Amino acid sequence: MGTWYQATLEKAKIMSETTLTPASAEEIAEVIAELEQYRQRIIDDSLETAKGVKLPKKLVMAQLEKHPEIAKIDAALERLRSQQWAT
Repeated sequence: MGTWYQATLEKAKIMSETTLTPASAEEIAEVIAELEQYRQRIIDDSLETAKGVKLPKKLVMAQLEKHPEIAKIDAALERLRSQQWAT
């Protein structure tokens, strides 16, 4: 995991927990886009690796549903989207 990802998740956490200085809609949208891109990269990389070892896509997708980083990203996205609708 890169430091970019950790920084983005930390930014998402701060944005969702901060009540004194709410994030702008633009900042929220930017973090959402970054997290969505990173989530897709995890999926794409996993599928590419699975192709190399000839694992069925269905099996890989089932495992990705349990992937801890994807779960963290999904939780952060859910918080950010609810915050986005509140702004």
